[in-house]
Amino acid sequence: MSGSKNPQRPQLFVGLMSGTSLDGVDAALVDLRARPSLLGAGYLPYPKTLKATLLALHDSARDELHRASLAGIQLADFYAKAVGRLLRRHRVAARSIRAIGCHGQTVRHRPAAGYTVQLGNPAWLAELTGIPVVADFRSRDIAAGGQGAPLVPAFHAAVFADPRVHRVIVNLGGIANLTDLPWRGPVTGFDTGPANILLDAWVGERLNRAYDRGGALASRGLVIEPLLNTLLADPYFRSSPPKSTGRDRFDLDWLRRFGVKRYRTEDVLATLSELSARSIGSAVLNFCRGAEQVYLCGGGARNLDLVRRITRSLPGISVASTAELGVHPDWVEAMAFAWLAQRRLRCETGSLSEVTGAKKPRVLGAIYAA
Repeated sequence: MSGSKNPQRPQLFVGLMSGTSLDGVDAALVDLRARPSLLGAGYLPYPKTLKATLLALHDSARDELHRASLAGIQLADFYAKAVGRLLRRHRVAARSIRAIGCHGQTVRHRPAAGYTVQLGNPAWLAELTGIPVVADFRSRDIAAGGQGAPLVPAFHAAVFADPRVHRVIVNLGGIANLTDLPWRGPVTGFDTGPANILLDAWVGERLNRAYDRGGALASRGLVIEPLLNTLLADPYFRSSPPKSTGRDRFDLDWLRRFGVKRYRTEDVLATLSELSARSIGSAVLNFCRGAEQVYLCGGGARNLDLVRRITRSLPGISVASTAELGVHPDWVEAMAFAWLAQRRLRCETGSLSEVTGAKKPRVLGAIYAA
């Protein structure tokens, strides 16, 4: 199976992204004839029961293989609904779609142990949609000695690089990752640490909310400097790239170890927002020397408090949304997995060894024919 390179023929792909925030799935309809063009997008939130199931699977427990398998089938059904809704809304027939690029839901990411697990059952998804599915994008890079993440820097380079300006793209999902796009030299990137994951977990535990809308509560809090310094002392922030992380490391249990319950809710939120901002700022200043522009994408780009803190952490560097570059920040990652699916059909590499640390770039993903 190979993708046509005829520039006159539409190259329609769907990208699906469900990240560490465990909030739902982003679906993007993309034309990949030349420069990726977003034709439509949508978001489908996880039902509370599915979210609870996925969250529980991050820890080892009785019968977890069976529960993970059932959750994978549930996710495939959920992804199929997201695809169906997207195609109906934009009046596109399933037969017009070359493939679905599905990241799946990460429940384990242990590159040091040689594996990563993304649930989603692509065989079921192909069966339910009648569309070829490309999935399991991380495993080949890990087998080649890489981190298997982040995978979006190659897409960022294809879409956002400028031969005259040193740019950095920062994705603010549950975990923050950056892509360094110097006007000359190799593209690099890595996970900087938490973006929204701890903020969401804390506001969920204390206030039973999914998230702090716009960072309103955090903006009213005061940063607890001793706590912030303790959090920033975690070895992950001091380690050099290539590196990747996730809920395996930064979760509510990690946060509870620091006795946060004795502080006011909004003060902890302010401290966690500052943790995200300072770790991102430090990563840019230390590993993206000479950066002139930073562009934000992902759900955290709508967190005004977090964006203000990131801007303060990057003096002399302009900070804006990827909307300024013509791509809505909510859909960048979903578009990336549509693009990676096309790369797989063409047997073209999708990873960057400078980013993941793999021996060489690899063709990523497994194909499940319709």
